[in-house]
Amino acid sequence: MSDILIVDDEKDIRELISDILKDEGYVTRVAANSEDCMAEINRTQPGLMILDIWLKDSQMDGIDILKTVKRDNPDVPIVIISGHGNIEIAVAAIKQGAYDFIEKPFNIDQLMVVVGRAMETSRLRRENTELRRNDAGPSEMIGSSAVFKTMRSNLEKVTRSNGRVMLSGPAGSGKEVAARFIHAHSHRAGQPFVTVACASIEPERMEDVLFGKESADRAVEPGLLEQAHGGIIYFDEVADMPMATQSKILRVLVDQQFLRVGGIDKVRVDLRVLASTSRDLRAEIAAGRFREELYHRLNVVPIAVPSLEERREDIPELAQYFLEQLHATQGLPLRPLSEEAQALLQTMIWRGNVRQLKNVMERILILGPDSGPIDVRELPSSDPSPTDGERVVLSAGLATLPLREARELFEREYLMTQINRFGGNISRTATFVGMERSALHRKLKSLNVVTTSKTGARVARVEEDADADMPNE
Repeated sequence: MSDILIVDDEKDIRELISDILKDEGYVTRVAANSEDCMAEINRTQPGLMILDIWLKDSQMDGIDILKTVKRDNPDVPIVIISGHGNIEIAVAAIKQGAYDFIEKPFNIDQLMVVVGRAMETSRLRRENTELRRNDAGPSEMIGSSAVFKTMRSNLEKVTRSNGRVMLSGPAGSGKEVAARFIHAHSHRAGQPFVTVACASIEPERMEDVLFGKESADRAVEPGLLEQAHGGIIYFDEVADMPMATQSKILRVLVDQQFLRVGGIDKVRVDLRVLASTSRDLRAEIAAGRFREELYHRLNVVPIAVPSLEERREDIPELAQYFLEQLHATQGLPLRPLSEEAQALLQTMIWRGNVRQLKNVMERILILGPDSGPIDVRELPSSDPSPTDGERVVLSAGLATLPLREARELFEREYLMTQINRFGGNISRTATFVGMERSALHRKLKSLNVVTTSKTGARVARVEEDADADMPNE
């Protein structure tokens, strides 16, 4: 994207411009008509175009080419040249998005100044785009639990295709991180990743935001679909998309083209579509709030993103990652977690999932001392009011029970908490609680505690039927 495409029907002119630019160190390509011009652009997007207004033996003149290129490749600066220049032509070209206008016969020094500025504009746009991509959000997946490894394996498989993926899971579980992981490891990694926050866009503005707008004088405001051209468009919480927009998005998925609001020319896009939801979309379909055909188009590869409860083993690793990330990005103190704090984090209730865990780590670093390990006193209290991390509180009725029944209830809840903390692994639980594994098995059997699979994770519960699995080793 650092070369210059010269489009002029006069061979002497295009070769003269090409030779001058080559002498200045630029790489050039040439085209004699609109057909050759569009073929060159479709082959590789240039860093700059020098375009003649009047082209003989062409299906499109310079203004038509300008409109088409600025529609499909808006980042390409275009310098218009013409031997029939007048103020009306110059104004029309600038309105359609031309970078500048030069009359023939042109002054070489003037041409070089304009080309230099236009190429610098092109370079800055590329750098800004790259910076936005790099700063868009984390794509690193953190965890080592069985349920996490299953999810990551599924994500790695879909990176190799262009298939549409539906990510489902509770709010805050990391669905956008999973989507960015797919993007970062796909062949579109160098292209845009654009998020459509369906829940936060006002319904009456949704189509303007997605499809863009054209005004009466053909001024263009690109939408998110256009901005994502060549890369990935991610529909976050797609169940919140208005029904009227759903039908239009369905058509985009089929045709890979659309009309801007107020426009008459179709815009072609090359997109991979990812979507996420924290709702049951089948229930939304039954309630008439989501189009079934769109669901089937988006749900080609469904992948479940587990809640933090289902991957408690990963909590210490995730917490430490957030502490290091907050130190690197915000300059907050770098402090380790004490073993007691790690253990307590694994027993807390995390209704906000991974996002909530990150918020708690940030708060601790902001409000806590500048050095030393983070201990249990810095973690959120067991007040029944908090919305951050709540500790698991044993049954309030313990004090009203006889000692034997209270002890049995305490042991059941305590052991279930520890089993869940270690992802259903009985060996690790036995080591932590200080029991022989066989003794722990006997104790769990006497308490009617078993573990069952829940979306790949092992969860302890009180046995209610004869089909329950025995705790795994």
